Amino acid sequence: MIDIKFLRENSDIVKENIKKKFQDEKLELVDKVIELDKKTRELKADGDNLRMMRKKLSDEIGQLFKEKKVDLANQNKEKVKELNEKLTIMEQQEEELNKEIRKIMLVIPNIIDPSVPIGHDDSENVEMERFGEPVVPNYEIPYHADILESFSGIDKDASGRTSGNGFYFLIGDMARLHSAMLSYARDFMINKGFTYCIPPFMIRSDVVNGVMSFSEMENMMYKIEGEDLYLIGTSEHSMIGRFKDQLIKEENLPITLTSYSPCFRKEVGAHGIEERGVYRVHQFEKQEMVVLCKPEDSMKWYKKMYEFTVEFFRSLDIPVRTLECCSGDLADLKVKSCDVEAWSPRQQKYFEVGSCSTLGDAQARRLGIRTKGEKGTYFVHTLNNTVLATPRALIALLENNYQEDGSIKVPKALQPYMGGIEVIK
Repeated sequence: MIDIKFLRENSDIVKENIKKKFQDEKLELVDKVIELDKKTRELKADGDNLRMMRKKLSDEIGQLFKEKKVDLANQNKEKVKELNEKLTIMEQQEEELNKEIRKIMLVIPNIIDPSVPIGHDDSENVEMERFGEPVVPNYEIPYHADILESFSGIDKDASGRTSGNGFYFLIGDMARLHSAMLSYARDFMINKGFTYCIPPFMIRSDVVNGVMSFSEMENMMYKIEGEDLYLIGTSEHSMIGRFKDQLIKEENLPITLTSYSPCFRKEVGAHGIEERGVYRVHQFEKQEMVVLCKPEDSMKWYKKMYEFTVEFFRSLDIPVRTLECCSGDLADLKVKSCDVEAWSPRQQKYFEVGSCSTLGDAQARRLGIRTKGEKGTYFVHTLNNTVLATPRALIALLENNYQEDGSIKVPKALQPYMGGIEVIK
C-alpha cells in the first residue's frame, strides 16, 4: 500500500506506474483518493476547531459557576452538548471516508523499481543469467509421473478417492527423497545464518489482507467455513503476519528467517491441475526465506536471497536460470521480482521452481510493522523467496539425475539425508 502523502504529492508518478502495469482502469482511483483525502483533511480541520471551541467553553463553565453566573454556565453547557453532537457526526464521516480511502489504496499497485522491465505478462519476462550446463542425454527422459510410478512412488488413484484431483500420495524412496530435499533446504538456510521457524498453517483475514491483494486471495486461498481463518498458500503469509502491529528495535534488523510449511492453493485461473503429474497441485510443501530490513538494505538482500536459491539448486546438480519479472507480471504489492527456473532435459526448456520478491514497505504499512532508530519511526521493508517448493523441485531433481538404466543418482548433498544411498534403483 502506497503512502497517502506520497500519492497526494506525486499523483503523476502513481498514474504512470499504473500505466506501466497496464491497469489503466485504476487511473481514476488516484483522483478519487485525492478527492476523498481532501474531504477527510477538511473534516479533521473543522473537527479540530470545534474541539478547541469545546475546550474553551468547558474551561469557562467551571469559572462561571465559581462566579455564580449559573445561566451563562448552563448556556455554555448547552453549547458544549451541541458541539459534541456535531463532532460525533463529523468523526463518523471521517471514519467512513478513511475506510473508503484504505479500500481504494489497497488496490492501487505499489511503485515498481525503475529497473523492472516493462511488459504485459510472463511471456515478456527477461532472462538474467544461466547457471550450469543444460544437458540433454542421448537417452529418453520419461515424464516425471512415469518415473515416480516406476519406483512405485506415487498413487494418484488413491488420492483421487480420498481428496479429489490435484492431490497425491508419495511413497517409499520417492517420499524419502522428497523429505530429504526439505531437510537439506532447512539446513542449507540455517548454515546461511537464517533462523528456522515452523509457523501456523492458518491465518486470519486481517493478516491475509496485509500480505496480499484481494484478487490473489480469491484465486489462491482456501477459507475455513464458519471461521475467520484461511489455509496459507505459502509460509510467508504467517511469517510476515507474526510481526503485525509490532515496533521492532532497529538494532535487531535485519531479521532473517527460513520457514517450513505445507502450502494450499486453489489454483483458480491457472493452467489447469494436472491429471497425472504433480507440477500444479492443490497441496505441496515449501522451505521459504523471509527478511525484514531497513529500506536502504532491501535491494542488497533481494540479490543475496535469489542467489541462495541458485546455489541450492546447483548443489543438487540442477542447471537453473534467473528471469526478471516484467511490470505486468508483478503482483500489485511487489516492487521487484525474479523467478528461478530449473532445466528440464525431457522438455528441453526451463520451468519455474521459485520466486524472489521485495515488497518495499507495502506489507509493513498494511500490517503496521515499524522500527525505531535515530531517524525516528518508519516502516520496515519485507522480502520473501522460495528456497525449495516440492514437488516441482523433485521433478527437476528426477529429470536431471535420471540414468539410462532407469535409476536415480542421489546428489552428494542429499546422501546424508538418504542414509548414505548414492543411487535409487
